[in-house]
Amino acid sequence: MTTYGTIPTSSSPPTNLEYITRAKERIKAGLGTRRPWKLMFTLRSFNLPSGFPDAVSRVKTNIGFFQMNYAILILIVLFLSLLWHPISLIVFVALMAAWLFLYFLRDEPIVLFGKLVSDQIILVLMLILTVVLLLFTGAILNILIAVLIGVVVVLVHAAFRNTHDLLLDQEEGLLFSPPGGAPVS
Repeated sequence: MTTYGTIPTSSSPPTNLEYITRAKERIKAGLGTRRPWKLMFTLRSFNLPSGFPDAVSRVKTNIGFFQMNYAILILIVLFLSLLWHPISLIVFVALMAAWLFLYFLRDEPIVLFGKLVSDQIILVLMLILTVVLLLFTGAILNILIAVLIGVVVVLVHAAFRNTHDLLLDQEEGLLFSPPGGAPVS
């Protein structure tokens, strides 16, 4: 019997290909907030801040504007520091995959034994799992030093990079000026 014009009441579960496609789209959307590296490292945009309040203001503005670039930079420093600890590197990559699939890329809430698991519980469990597994690899000092180096590099860049070629927009937060230097209106 044909039923035209009806809406199906059950949907088929997503296939692996659909899940991978959605994951790619979410990663692209997340990386879409990354700013051009050329804009980040424009030499004429670097100078000394006039004082501590100016440096703090620059850090706040630049971290808000370049946050995805800074996160990528810290992850690269962390990855490079783990090259001499292959077991830690494998654990780090596995944890990154777990974070992506269990926390960042999932579309639907996790249901365990018929009960809905909140995002806060997933976050706390993933943090505990990350710390415990990295402690077992024996590279926790190496990881802490790498993250500290990454944070220092980010803070130095953010303090010395002038924000005059960046301008505020009420709807989207921050915008950048085109290569010609004239602000976007």
